[in-house]
Amino acid sequence: MKGYGEFSRRIKRRHRTFWDAPDAEIVRNTKMSASDPIEKWRDALYWQRKLSNKYNAREFAQLHGCKVPALYWNGRDLDSLNFDALPPQYVIRPTIGHSCDKVFLMNQGVNLMDRQIYPKRALRELMGNALMQNPYQEFLVEEFLRTEEGEYRIPKDYKFYMFNGDIARIEIIDRLGPSEGYTSYYTENWEQMDNIGIKYGKAAYQPPPLCLNDLIRHAKSLSKSYELFVRIDFYATDQGAFFGEFTPTPGSGKCFTPDADRMFTDYWNKSCRGML
Repeated sequence: MKGYGEFSRRIKRRHRTFWDAPDAEIVRNTKMSASDPIEKWRDALYWQRKLSNKYNAREFAQLHGCKVPALYWNGRDLDSLNFDALPPQYVIRPTIGHSCDKVFLMNQGVNLMDRQIYPKRALRELMGNALMQNPYQEFLVEEFLRTEEGEYRIPKDYKFYMFNGDIARIEIIDRLGPSEGYTSYYTENWEQMDNIGIKYGKAAYQPPPLCLNDLIRHAKSLSKSYELFVRIDFYATDQGAFFGEFTPTPGSGKCFTPDADRMFTDYWNKSCRGML
């Protein structure tokens, strides 16, 4: 049954350990810089929680030589955000969150995630409401990365399931919206595998991205530094491989088939033995 295997139990335990701790939000939202030494990044118990803050994740990726989207604005003070100074295409996303909640892929005033027009005042109001609900929340306004074909559209997610430097599977999500899309899975050598997730329908075979070697290299480097199991998301663009985010508890462990649960447990036992 989905969500009841050993991998699922370990993910649920990690979630409790990470986020039920009294210092959880302080650790996650300790603002870091790519110029900080690695010792400063690792100065807290379960320091990986810092990387669940998407601003920190950007900085950590840059520390390890990854490309990240240009940052146009970051913070909580919406009065300092000048929408008129932004290019026609930009991305808004919160520093805390998951499942594409409060993510806007803006193209000429249209949010490609839901295909709705959002006036600037509406965006400012939605962001302001989210900030009022969480005193730790901030927003990022970033470059809208083009696809390898040079198009502005919802990008494909390249999700690497990583175990201390080892790639278990590479997932591609062709996203139609925040929770709609199709997916396919591949080995490191780009052999298509059976679907291991249950959230999205199965997509047809997709050729590897042009920057696959760079995606693999960065995924392994970041994973070795992260150490624990983590899913690392990337984008393949007309400028090469770009980092997206870290996900330490994907789907709360509940969105995988029993075969996938067993496979991930085997990788965990082999490459992350004794780790949370």
